[in-house]
Amino acid sequence: MRNKFLKAMTRKVFIKAKPNSKVEKVVQIDDAHFEVFVKEPPKEGKANKAIERALAEFLGVKKYQVEIVGGLASKEKVVEIVE
Repeated sequence: MRNKFLKAMTRKVFIKAKPNSKVEKVVQIDDAHFEVFVKEPPKEGKANKAIERALAEFLGVKKYQVEIVGGLASKEKVVEIVE
């Protein structure tokens, strides 16, 4: 769990996950909604890690700054980004 200071500098975005895709890409729908396509299957957290990595790369932040905080077992996810 992050401390209160970092909590104040975060934003939440909403992700629609597309695992098992042929290509990896991130599509920004608006400021807070994204579709993330990853090649990894939704097993053993592989797709979730790939989503965090792809989103971090797309947003230009480090991988540790992106964390899925809701919807770990769902295609609809809530992601917290520390800025």
